Amino acid sequence: MATVGAFEAKTKLSELLDLVERGEEVVITRRGQPVARLVGMAARDEGARLSALVDDIRKTRAQLGATGISIADLVAWKAEGRR
Repeated sequence: MATVGAFEAKTKLSELLDLVERGEEVVITRRGQPVARLVGMAARDEGARLSALVDDIRKTRAQLGATGISIADLVAWKAEGRR
C-alpha cells in the first residue's frame, strides 16, 4: 500500500491511478494523518460481493435454525448422496 501526501497526490494523480489499476491501494494523507484511500473499482465490487455472501450465509443459518435442521444434518445428507 502506497502512502502519499495530498499535494503529491494532486500532482501525481495519473501515476496513482495507474497503481490503483494494477491492484494497489493508495492512502492520501494531510499533515501526516490519513484522510482518504484510493482503491480500484474491482476491489470495491469484490468487497460488496463478499459482504452479500456473508449476509446470505447468516440468513440461511437463521432459516435452518427455525426448522430444526443443523448444518451437520446438511453435511450428512450430502455425504449420503455421494455414495
